Amino acid sequence: MSVLRVLGRPMLASMFIAGGLDSVRHPERVAEIAEPVVRPVSDRVPMLPDSTLQAVRINGAVQVAAGVLLGLGRMPRLSALALAGTLVPTTLAGHRFWEAEEGADRVQQRIHFLKNVSMFGGLLVTADDTHGVPSLLWRGRHTAKELRREARLVRRSARMGALPGAAVGGVRAGAKGVKGLKAKLPG
Repeated sequence: MSVLRVLGRPMLASMFIAGGLDSVRHPERVAEIAEPVVRPVSDRVPMLPDSTLQAVRINGAVQVAAGVLLGLGRMPRLSALALAGTLVPTTLAGHRFWEAEEGADRVQQRIHFLKNVSMFGGLLVTADDTHGVPSLLWRGRHTAKELRREARLVRRSARMGALPGAAVGGVRAGAKGVKGLKAKLPG
């Protein structure tokens, strides 16, 4: 594993672990801010809890678990996707700069919003990182392409091998020769 991955993953994960722990321990600090985002989502998704406090705790717990996994380099692609998923409601609830009235508060919220967008981008890059090893999708496509190529070669060599043998057999059987045999062969 490269030094950049060893250092970068824990650095990226640290913010989520710290913020997630705070959300699990003290969900009331952000429950009021999260309400406008949690309520419409929990109304549409029956699996989510009705309580904003519980939703904040769940979001924080996912951030802690996925952050620890990402920091340790365990399932980094999946944990980065999980963190990206938790970042969307966090950003939409906590940094609504378009609703801020005062100039300084608006600027501060926009900075935090853009910081979260940047972190989201970093998580997407991390989720796409295959450590230089081709992904399963690429390997599957490459294998299918190689199998098609090999099947064409086998088909071609079978045809080429069948013509001389058929010609010899056709001459002994009194056939019209190789031209008549080619017309009768499949493919």
